[in-house]
Amino acid sequence: MNIFVAVLIGCVAGIVASLCGVGGGVVMVPAFVYFLKLGQKPAVATSLAAIVLTAIATTAKNHANGFIDWPIAFAAGAAGGIVGWFGADLLKQFQDVVLVRIFATVIIVFGVQMWVQSLKKESLSTVDGTHVSAEQKKD
Repeated sequence: MNIFVAVLIGCVAGIVASLCGVGGGVVMVPAFVYFLKLGQKPAVATSLAAIVLTAIATTAKNHANGFIDWPIAFAAGAAGGIVGWFGADLLKQFQDVVLVRIFATVIIVFGVQMWVQSLKKESLSTVDGTHVSAEQKKD
């Protein structure tokens, strides 16, 4: 039963990852905690391991679609990998409740910021991923 639930969680994470660029932390961690009864630390670690395959598959497709800015991807990925290596040791230092609060705060802060930006409509994205101003869009 747990494997079936894990597959369902992976499917949801895959679609969210492909559409929003997230899936491990936003989908898998809470789902692993609530549906599979993993502790917060194992949920985080398992999510990071599981998202590797999702990231590889969606990166290949996004590369084929021409959406990846490789210099930014490499810079952010290298920095994230280095800091993440050391940050993984910090996971041991925090109680689960603190990790949950940090997670929830990050999701809320960035979610509200993105929502507010989307309401401004100063920059509209085209289907091919390029950006145009609202004035250009009127033309």
